[in-house]
Amino acid sequence: MRCHRYWQLLPTVDHIVPVSRGGYDEESNWVCTSQLRNSAKSNWLLEELGWQLHDPGDMKEWDGLINWYLMYVEKKPDTLDDSYMRAWHGAAKMVIET
Repeated sequence: MRCHRYWQLLPTVDHIVPVSRGGYDEESNWVCTSQLRNSAKSNWLLEELGWQLHDPGDMKEWDGLINWYLMYVEKKPDTLDDSYMRAWHGAAKMVIET
């Protein structure tokens, strides 16, 4: 059995305007969020929930632990045996390289 204790905190990508509500599945309609927020938002519009988007963060101030994650994977490469972790590793490398 796998532990899902921290599932709610896992990062994910959500559609600002849900595809089911006419939003497009493209970068201009994507935002980073947690699994918990993604589930709570469901097919609602931000305005309907009274939510608003935050300005993008400054990677120089806080990188979201991306550099820590990349160093961790260097030390424990078997982490990439998990497809979810492998996908995040690729995304993290892209963020750092831009």
